[in-house]
Amino acid sequence: MDFRTACEEVQVLRNAGEEVTLTVSFLKRAPAFLKLPLNEDCACAPSDQSSGTSSPLCDSGLHLNYHPNNTDTLSCSSWPTSPGSRWEKRWCDLRLIPLLHSRFSQYVPGTDVSRQNAFQVIAVDGVCSGIIQCLSAEDCIDWLQAIATNISNLTKHNIKKINRNFPVNQQTVYMGWCEAREQDPLQDRLYSPTFLALRGSCLYKFLAPPVTTWDWTRAEKTFSVYEIMCKILKDSDLLDRRKHCFTVQSESGEDLYFSVELDCDLAQWERAFQTATFLEVERIQCKTYACVLESHLMGLTIDFSTGFICFDAATKVMYVGWL
Repeated sequence: MDFRTACEEVQVLRNAGEEVTLTVSFLKRAPAFLKLPLNEDCACAPSDQSSGTSSPLCDSGLHLNYHPNNTDTLSCSSWPTSPGSRWEKRWCDLRLIPLLHSRFSQYVPGTDVSRQNAFQVIAVDGVCSGIIQCLSAEDCIDWLQAIATNISNLTKHNIKKINRNFPVNQQTVYMGWCEAREQDPLQDRLYSPTFLALRGSCLYKFLAPPVTTWDWTRAEKTFSVYEIMCKILKDSDLLDRRKHCFTVQSESGEDLYFSVELDCDLAQWERAFQTATFLEVERIQCKTYACVLESHLMGLTIDFSTGFICFDAATKVMYVGWL
């Protein structure tokens, strides 16, 4: 197979029949490249069956760790200090992705195209896991649900810590990533990552998770939860191939279209929105809006304990017959 291209090697293997015998050779330069002690008698079997120790070249149970201070080599905390030392079987981090405020997706970024049994995780600082390919759809879903559960638990714990510093009317009930569908069809990206938060009387739309108090004042958009409507979309209402979508309609009539990864994420958002709306309605109890009826400036009072009242803004005369 020497001096053949990858395509040529694949073609040779395809034409070789049902049984193929491969002969491999040990590359003596490999230990030096991996900073391993050179051992001509390297054996794939553990040197001590009772202790479970073996060479990292022969045992996949020992995982190499990328060291950020050295871009040329791989390193591991369990290197032996002498050639006669045994290799310890140990899991090492290849890459560490903090899950607090991280996001994950099966979709190709910016599109509604779902990867086949694959996903990626992106930390809040932008560090990416790369594409993680699973063997089956079941394995992929198991991983996604496990990651989603961990992110949710970390977020809930963080929300509890945040709420200690704020009064009851400014409590946070939801924080999480979703994908916002671009309203301009000429955009190169169909979807963009968006961080939503429900805090007090408002729904906040951020480009990145808020960390400081100042960050809460820099939201891309802010909506009053009692003046917006949320709708969980059925399959027949979806605009593209993305599942688990919902819309938010603002008081100005603007429709915002969002997508989340899993059904449990959608259910969590729906519960949080209902909770935030209920808490805010309980708090304000009564709200008056200006309106126009038959060319007259009117006032419409919505009292959540007694009902609706419409009155003339100038004379304060109440109109109840049309309600």
